[in-house]
Amino acid sequence: MSQRPLDAADGLLPARTAVLVFLSFALAYFLSALVRAITATLSPTLSAEFALQASDLGLLAGGYFLGFALTQLPLGNWLDRFGPKRVILGFLALAVLGVIAFAVADRFATLLAARVLTGMGVSACLMAPLTGFRRWLTPAAQLRANAWMLMTGSLGMLASTLPVQWLMPWVGWRGLFWGLAGLIALAALVLAWAVPRWNTDAPDADEHEPAPPGYGAIWRNRYFQRMTPIGFFCYGGMLAVQTLWAGPWMVRVAGDTSAQAAQGLFWINAFMLVTFWTWGLVNPTLVRRGLSAQRLIALGLPLSFVVLVANIALGEGTGWLGWALYCVSSTFITLSQPAVALAFVPALAGRALSAFNLVIFSGVFVVQWGIGLLVDAFQHAGWSVTASFQAAFAVYLACCVLSYLYFLAVKAEGHAPTPVRQVAGQAR
Repeated sequence: MSQRPLDAADGLLPARTAVLVFLSFALAYFLSALVRAITATLSPTLSAEFALQASDLGLLAGGYFLGFALTQLPLGNWLDRFGPKRVILGFLALAVLGVIAFAVADRFATLLAARVLTGMGVSACLMAPLTGFRRWLTPAAQLRANAWMLMTGSLGMLASTLPVQWLMPWVGWRGLFWGLAGLIALAALVLAWAVPRWNTDAPDADEHEPAPPGYGAIWRNRYFQRMTPIGFFCYGGMLAVQTLWAGPWMVRVAGDTSAQAAQGLFWINAFMLVTFWTWGLVNPTLVRRGLSAQRLIALGLPLSFVVLVANIALGEGTGWLGWALYCVSSTFITLSQPAVALAFVPALAGRALSAFNLVIFSGVFVVQWGIGLLVDAFQHAGWSVTASFQAAFAVYLACCVLSYLYFLAVKAEGHAPTPVRQVAGQAR
C-alpha cells in the first residue's frame, strides 16, 4: 500500500482523515466503556456466585478505576513523548490480558486483580484521542469530538445492559469476557492501520516557549485547581452512579428484578447517548457565542443536585428515570475535560488531560467504594436497606455541593486560561 496522507499529521487533519481517525478511536472507547459498565449488569450474578457484599461489589467495580488512575501520570508523559498511536496499542495489549484474567477468575481476589489490570489497559482509550485532537482539530471541533467520544462511551454502556442480559443465557458471563478480549484485539488492529504517526519534532503553532517538563506547572495552574474538586466528586460521582450504583439501587431499594434493572440501565445510557450527541451538535455554536465551559458548569451543574435531592427523598419510588435525569443533568461537568485540554499548549495536552483524568477516576473509585462502605456501615448500625442507601447518597451529595462551592469561590484569570507564557513561567 502506498504512503497515505495519515502518515503526515503534524497539523490539522483533512476532514475525511479526521473522521476515519475518530471512528477508529471510537471503536476502542466503545469497548472500554462496555467493559467499564458491565459490572452493573452482572452485579446480581457476580454477587450470587462469589457471595459479594455491597462493599465488595463497590471495590470490584472501583478496581477498574483504580487501575485506570494508577496509569494516568506516566500515560500523560508517554502521550506527549510517543504520541497516541504507539501508546494506545501498548495499553490495549494489557487490556486483553486483563479481560482474559477476569474470564478465568475463580475467586474474588482474582476478579479484583483482573479488573485493576483491565482498567490500566483501557486507560488510554479516551486520553489518546483527546491528545491527538488537541493537535489535529480546531478548538470547536475538539469540543464536538470530545462530546461525541463520550456519546460513543454511552453507546458502549448501552451495550453493557440489555444486550449483555440477552447474551447471558447463551454464553454466560465468562463467555462474554472471552468475546470482549477478541474485540479489543480487533480494535487494536484497526488503530494500528488508521491512526497517524506522531511527529515529536512538529512545533506547536501557538507555543512561544518550550513546554516545561513534568507535572508541576499543571498542578500549580489555578484553572486546573479550580476544576479539581468538581472533577473528583461531580464527574467521578456521575460515572460511579452510571456504571454501578444505579443498578443496585433499582434492585435493592426500588425492588426491580435483575432483568428490570438491566432494562433501566439501558434507558439511562440511551438518555446519556442522546445527551452527548446533542452536546456535540451545540458546542461549536456555544463557542462562537462566547459561552465558556466555566459559565455553563456554574449555571447547569446545580440542576444535578436538585435531581439528586429528589431521588434520595423518593427512596423506593426512584427508578431508572430518576437516575437517568441525574446523569443527564450532570453532563455539564463533562465540558471541563476539553476545557482543561485547551487551557494548555499542545505539547502539554497529554499531561494535562491525564492529570485531570487521574482526578476524575480517583473520584470514581472513591465514590464507588465509599458508597458501598457507607451502605454496609449504616445497615450494620440497624438501618433499613432503603435508609442506608439514602444516607450514603446524602453524604455523596454533600461532597458534591462543597466541591461546587469551591469551584465558585476560586477565580482563575479570565474565562479560559492562556497558559503559554503563564505555564512556562510557573515552571521556573
